[in-house]
Parts: sequence; C-alpha cells; structure tokens
Amino acid sequence: MTAIPQGRTRRRTVLAGAVCALVVTSAGLSGCDEDPDAGTNGVGKLAADEIQAKAKAAAGAAGAVRLSGTVVAGGRSYKLDMRLKANGGSGTVTAQGSSFQLLRVGEELYLKADAGFWKHQSAEDSEDSKDSEGGGGKDTDAADKLDGKYVKVPTGDPSYKKFSGFTDKDLLLDSLLTLHGSLGKDGHQEDPASGARTIRISGGGGSGGTLDVALEGQPYPLRLVRAGDAGTLSFSAWGENFALAEPAKDETVDYGKELPTS
Repeated sequence: MTAIPQGRTRRRTVLAGAVCALVVTSAGLSGCDEDPDAGTNGVGKLAADEIQAKAKAAAGAAGAVRLSGTVVAGGRSYKLDMRLKANGGSGTVTAQGSSFQLLRVGEELYLKADAGFWKHQSAEDSEDSKDSEGGGGKDTDAADKLDGKYVKVPTGDPSYKKFSGFTDKDLLLDSLLTLHGSLGKDGHQEDPASGARTIRISGGGGSGGTLDVALEGQPYPLRLVRAGDAGTLSFSAWGENFALAEPAKDETVDYGKELPTS
C-alpha cells in the first residue's frame, strides 16, 4: 500500500486529484489513478531485494558521499557528520558529549580535538589504571599541547580500527545498507532533507530497519533507520568530490605509542 507522501509530493497528489475530479465530472468516468512511479527512475516498480541491490550498487559506484546522523555501536551512541570517498574521509564525531574530528588519507588516520577532550580522556585512563597520583599537571600540559592539533593514531592502537571504520566508505556503506529479515516494500515517501521522491523498503516488517531509496536520478540511498533503535542516518552529496589531504607538519602532534583507551 502506498504511504501518504509529504510536502511537494502531497501537493502533486492534491493537484492530480483535482484534475481527476474534473475529468470525472466532465466525462462521467468512474475515477482515475495516479501512477506514483510516473517520471521516476523506475526502481519503485522492482521487488524489495532488487531495490536494495540497486541502491547498494549506486552507492558503491559513487565517488563520494556525505553521511550524517547517529549510530549506536558497542553500547555507545555516536553522532556522525562525515564526508567519505575511496581513499579516506573527514568529519566530526560526537560521543558522550565530547566532539572530535577524524581525518583519514590512505592508511594515515588523524584525530583532532580541543584540550578539554584530551584532559577528559587522560583523566579516565588515569582513574582506570589507578595511577593518577601527582599526574594532574602532566596530563594538563599534554592536553594543552594537543589542543586543536591533528594527532596521528598508530595503526596498532585499538582506537585505529574503531575510528578508521567511520572513514571507510565501502566498509561503512556495505554494513549499513543491509537490512535484516525478509525484505518488503513500504510505500512511496518524500525525503525530508532534499524533498526528493523515494521508495521505502523494510526488513522484517520494519523491525530489521528501513531504507529510503531515491526515485529521481540514480537510486541512491537517502535515509536509513537501523534495526533495534541503532540510529538514523541521512545520505547526501552523492558523487560530489571534496578536498582530502594530510595536515601540515606544524598542525600535527605525536601523542606517543598509544592513545587513551577510553
């Protein structure tokens, strides 16, 4: 059953209804139906599994994308605003009230935050290790040196694997764009951010997540609601290239062999 669309799509439906009523009145017809897929890329007529495949293929072929919203992983909620492409990504991550920037160029991953972030992380590490006596001044000095600087994350550090995943376009999209359970179509919609017409597919009747796919232009994913209240994400700027380069040496600081574990 086709869901009731919003905004522009609603106005289009109202207009079509008025025209239909005029035809019925003047010609004595019993009624008429609007084709919700008229003028679209046609994916709305496909089966749900075919729509998901088309969306994943379009996403994989796109050179770049902007991803924003929330992701719940490992018991923590992360707010993301990332721009991604094949050789890396950049953007902001917010977790537990603290924000930091991520930048990955090739294999090199950098984290940038203010002094307050580093003081908080160092304090948690010291408390966890029960080795914070007399270290307050040292922690403060270190945090001040890291303030606003790009800190290179060692590849062997536990943080590298966790945070580099937020900058890996193919890995991230492949895991996010797979719904769980039996797939079905859940009606035509309108993307709240762009106003584009979309077709919604769902997994497990909605319990396995929902994905809104563009009906205009390429069938790009535009909005994802993850299963189990694990976050909602929006996708935009598909194929729009952006600058990505390693920071200058005077903007970079070496924290050491290992970042704070928290």
